Amino acid sequence: MSDEQRVLVAVFATPVASYLLRYGKDLGYTTVLFEPDGARATDVANGFEAVSTVPGLGAGTDVVVTDHNRPELGEVLKAVLDHPARWVGVLGNPRRVGPHVAALKALDVPENQIARVQRPVGLNIGSRTPPEIAVATLAGLLADRNGRPGGFEFPPPGD
Repeated sequence: MSDEQRVLVAVFATPVASYLLRYGKDLGYTTVLFEPDGARATDVANGFEAVSTVPGLGAGTDVVVTDHNRPELGEVLKAVLDHPARWVGVLGNPRRVGPHVAALKALDVPENQIARVQRPVGLNIGSRTPPEIAVATLAGLLADRNGRPGGFEFPPPGD
């Protein structure tokens, strides 16, 4: 793992975001909640930073959008994609096309930028509750950062 600062930005104040921030901090991330609706930003747990504008998103930043039904989804993602974040993902059902695709196309975001948005996010562990979704998401981010596929397959001894 590199020495670059690892930053985790959870977008939108949701129960999943709360767990992502809590568990992400335990994993060594600098954690930030990006909630564009200032009235909702009060939902963040004590001790975590909440911002209402897009924070600096450098090459060490992982961004997880935790609500794909918010009306400002497209505008938020467009603003995020203007930065060189390492990874951008949107939670949602993998059996459906994410609403972010149409929202970004409506804002004339180029296809190569739309393709940067990962969906689904996290490892496929059958997660359903906010803590489970956060664990699956963070496990997927760690696997990706470390160049690993995730799961239970390991190279044979001696490799």
